[in-house]
Amino acid sequence: MLYQSYNAVANCSVDLSVLDNVSSQATHSWVPFSLLEMQEALKACSNVSAPGPDHITWRYLKVILVNNTCAVGILSLANACLLLHHWPRHFKESVSIIIPKPGKPAYDTPKAFKPIVLLNTLSKLIEKMIAR
Repeated sequence: MLYQSYNAVANCSVDLSVLDNVSSQATHSWVPFSLLEMQEALKACSNVSAPGPDHITWRYLKVILVNNTCAVGILSLANACLLLHHWPRHFKESVSIIIPKPGKPAYDTPKAFKPIVLLNTLSKLIEKMIAR
């Protein structure tokens, strides 16, 4: 029942013609990220959140990025994603976890559960940098 509820539209076709009337916006060049921007985005991340399929926790990533060589490498990766207009397949992977909502009288309907999607930590860091 949970699978049907959360994957009901998995094989449905999509009519992309609705995008035909969307006006295009002017493009702007992107200023490369700085180490400071990456550090600020990372600072706001909780050390206790669950990692995604890459098994990298925020705490571990913070330790890795103290090393300047690692930080410059990850910063180069973030900037390359923007420059090349490419989001690696690895960044799109996720793990879905269905957890029961507390205090429900019965757990025989999908509404008694809450889906949580865990994404790769490195992709979340870059997304945070983009959002800022």
